Amino acid sequence: MNEADIERLLSKFDNSGLQELKINGNGVDVYFSKLEDKQPTTVTQNNKKSTTSNEWQPSVKTGNYKLKAPMVGLIYFAPSPDKPAYKEVGSHVKKGEVICAVEAMKLINEVKSPVSGTIKKRLVDDGDMIEYNQPLFEIKED
Repeated sequence: MNEADIERLLSKFDNSGLQELKINGNGVDVYFSKLEDKQPTTVTQNNKKSTTSNEWQPSVKTGNYKLKAPMVGLIYFAPSPDKPAYKEVGSHVKKGEVICAVEAMKLINEVKSPVSGTIKKRLVDDGDMIEYNQPLFEIKED
C-alpha cells in the first residue's frame, strides 16, 4: 500500500458515515477515526462475551427490548441468500438462538438472543451497514 492508496482510503472514509476504520494485512496497519479522542488508545479484540453487556435495553414506552449491534459490519438475516431467515418478525426466539449474523472483516459473527421472546420489529434491512450499538430488533420478552 503506497501513499496514494492511503490518501484514496482517507478520502472515501471522510465521505462515508463510518466513525472508525482499521485495516490490517500484508504488513500494513491503517487506522482512521472521526471520533474526538485527546489521548491515544489501544484497541484489542476480545472474543469473550462480557457478562455486563449493554446489548439489551428496555424501551420505556413499549416494554420491549432492543437488541443492539455488537459490532460494525453488514447485517444478514439468513445464513446464505438461498436459505430461509434465521427468524422472521412475529417468530418466537429462545435464549441463545441465532437471530442474525454480522459480517466484519470478512468474518461472519452470529448474533444470539440473550432472552426468550417474540420478535416485534426489525429496525434495519438485510445487507445494511450497521454501527456498533445500533438497535437491530425489538423483542417482546416472555
